[in-house]
Amino acid sequence: MSSLLELVRAGRTAEVVGLLDGLTDAERRGLVAELKELRKELRKEPWNSQARRAYPALHAAGAACQTGAAGAASWLAAADMRWSGASPAVLLHVLGDREADWLADVAHRLARRPATAWVPYELMAGLVRLAGCAAPTTDAYVRGWAEHVHGSWQCGGTLLDRLRKDPHLVPLVGALFETDDIGGRLGWPDHDGPDSWTGALAGLTAEGVLDRRTTVDACVARLLRGGPAVDLRLFLRLLKALELSRDEERERIADWLALAADAASPVAAHAQSVLAALALDGELAPGRLAEMSGAVLFRSEKKLVRAQLVLLGKVLARNADAAGELLPAVAEAFGHEDSDVQERALKLVERHLRKADSQELRARLGSDAEQLIPALRARAARTLGADPMPAAATVYAEVLPPVPEPVRLAPAPRTAVEVAEEVGAVLASGDDVAAFERVLDGLVRHAHDDWAALAEALEPVVSRQWWGGGDPAFAHRTDDYFSLSHLGFFFPSHGLDLLLATVRGRVRTSTLRQAVTRETGRRACVHGALAGAFEARLWEVAYRLATKPLPLLLSTPTWSTGLLEPDELVDRLDTYRRLGAEVAAADFAQALLRVRRSDRTAASAAAERASALGTPEGARLARWLTAPEAVPPTHGRVTAGSRILVEYGDVPELLYVVEEFPADFQPLARPVDDLKRSRGCPHWDAAIYAHWLTLLPERRELVAARLLGDLSDLAVNDDRGTAAILPALAESGGEAGDALRLGLAYGLGARHPEDRLASVDALLVLAARGQLDAAGLGGDLGELVRRGAVKPLRLAESARTAASTGAHGTVWGMLRHTLPVLLAELATGGGPAPARGLGELLAVAAECAERSGARGELPHLAGAAERRGSSRLVSQARRLRSALAEEVAA
Repeated sequence: MSSLLELVRAGRTAEVVGLLDGLTDAERRGLVAELKELRKELRKEPWNSQARRAYPALHAAGAACQTGAAGAASWLAAADMRWSGASPAVLLHVLGDREADWLADVAHRLARRPATAWVPYELMAGLVRLAGCAAPTTDAYVRGWAEHVHGSWQCGGTLLDRLRKDPHLVPLVGALFETDDIGGRLGWPDHDGPDSWTGALAGLTAEGVLDRRTTVDACVARLLRGGPAVDLRLFLRLLKALELSRDEERERIADWLALAADAASPVAAHAQSVLAALALDGELAPGRLAEMSGAVLFRSEKKLVRAQLVLLGKVLARNADAAGELLPAVAEAFGHEDSDVQERALKLVERHLRKADSQELRARLGSDAEQLIPALRARAARTLGADPMPAAATVYAEVLPPVPEPVRLAPAPRTAVEVAEEVGAVLASGDDVAAFERVLDGLVRHAHDDWAALAEALEPVVSRQWWGGGDPAFAHRTDDYFSLSHLGFFFPSHGLDLLLATVRGRVRTSTLRQAVTRETGRRACVHGALAGAFEARLWEVAYRLATKPLPLLLSTPTWSTGLLEPDELVDRLDTYRRLGAEVAAADFAQALLRVRRSDRTAASAAAERASALGTPEGARLARWLTAPEAVPPTHGRVTAGSRILVEYGDVPELLYVVEEFPADFQPLARPVDDLKRSRGCPHWDAAIYAHWLTLLPERRELVAARLLGDLSDLAVNDDRGTAAILPALAESGGEAGDALRLGLAYGLGARHPEDRLASVDALLVLAARGQLDAAGLGGDLGELVRRGAVKPLRLAESARTAASTGAHGTVWGMLRHTLPVLLAELATGGGPAPARGLGELLAVAAECAERSGARGELPHLAGAAERRGSSRLVSQARRLRSALAEEVAA
């Protein structure tokens, strides 16, 4: 019907609805095909003014003309009309004359769609009301209902009042307990009054509107199921608001035991408090209390563990007959990592052993006591009347990870199709340097051999890029994007985008020529030298793709670390000679920086072969391979606030060839003296750092110095992610000097656990390679903690993680130089309050000393150990002092 379509196009929704009211079902069905064609037409440009004007009317017309429930639901929830559709009131009007069963079917189909489909709750609820059917209990409907009820404050009354009037209250409330991630929607306001969900649900339960047993069971079951913290907080608040009676608590002892053992900390604490009250009133059998203790004492939360020991002490004091069952449970704490917990447990055993003294019990407790620290182990032997426990039968052996072996890069992909597949994989991940270098070489080789085949194979990959659409206007936009003078490759994928766009013909040759001939120094930030060299090679490759494709890349590394074997580079230069190909300057400069010179014998032999090539590049390579060994540049430390940074002077080994390098490579030989990132620094993403490291695979200190400011942000500014480069720095080559050591120190004090874990990995790799200066690192850590750049508690977590791998000797070798700096001001008792976490650091040091058999004096430790009180710091200082004394058994 042409008049209806004209009204829809004009967006005259009211007239469309009026016209539809007068049509028969057969006439409506006949309009569906035309409405679908109009929808297809508008979908091409959904945001233009015509589409936005027509969509509400089209939405209503299509819903009214659908005669099947499935088709109607699909039309109503269509994504293309989601933001410009008809209002729920209009849709309910055009659907209101359908049969109840049909309306119910549509309502439930809409409710089964995911919440992300954004089907309006008002529409679903209106269909339920018209159909007179049961309310759906799906995720989308329940979420919509909860938001609608809580947000209907304009209707007056409290949330409790509005819920009390809801005809579908019981099934929908029951569904709340089964809905994931609902806590964020129901947790505000965070009190238990009648206008909060917890207060309203508790009130409805007290009134009898909701069955109490069902509500309590559902709440406990939800806590047992676990989930996001925001959900658990909500349902725990509700459980507390329900104020369970003693009978209700007693009926659920098995649930409380399960929650105390495995639930999140706040939930476990509540379960523990319930069980504690039952135990102290004699309503929890000693066997069940022992079962509970075995689980809770195994948990890592010290607050829960200490509360459990306090509970056991109270029960033992009241019920002497329970000692036989409860003392073995107390001994579960002998294996706890915290020595203070171990001592608390031992005191309980000492105090109550006489209440159930037997040879069998002593033997069992003696077996558990082998887990105690040495000083407590000797004390337990005296308590139990056993012979002093012998020293360990085996000599301590440090456990370090295997030395990481570099991985040889596989050859470049053999076919253009394989190149395209691997390019797609690299664009999706972007972090694998070896994969990036392989596809880079593959692109170059196949562009040289068969440009057309490569372009065809890359088409599916290119079409998914933002610039790869069919619109010709994108050709200019892509060229403009890459021609910006300040543009840098913030991500590795940007470099691949440049090459793909070049193959596709989206970047002008003049743009590429301008990029490779521009003057250097366009960036002032500390990363400029690394970024400039990395980008110059890619710009040059793109330019040669467009003008004179290279047969292969000279600089593709042999190993995953970025190193290039000298014989392999000679072979590639020989290929260039045979083909008469022109060497690319940046590619060759990168190859020289990557070629392995540390094996002087192999370098000398390759130099002879290079000289025999009779080419200028062969002669340059020969001179480079036989040049004197690298002399570390002069360097010094500088301070910036709480930070310690490193400045480097000129790099002697690069200076004498710097004039032969392209302009963008010359800054690599210059001083590192600007360690403060400028405001215009674009290098905020750490994914590019691993690629920069492979620029100088035998000179990691030069890279570390330029990244040191970013690494310090991990500890000082609580940044995230930069520490991912530390394991790669540890596996790279060259001196492990001040810059790497300070970077590692900042990483060990990082805010985020994943950064601390990466730093521990780097620490262990350096130790396994014999390149860790533990004394220097320990001293640096002490100074950084003293200056406030590194927090002791974070450092203690890192040290404990490293020690738990078996590297107790390594960690002690580091901490024995950190602690004297921190304890110095405590020695006389007149210094400032100790830094938070120093006691934890002493605890890790004590454990490492005990495990590794360390002996000797530690400066200023005695002063800390002789302080008054029993604080964590004092108790652990005393423990460390005992461990270092010769007379204490290992």
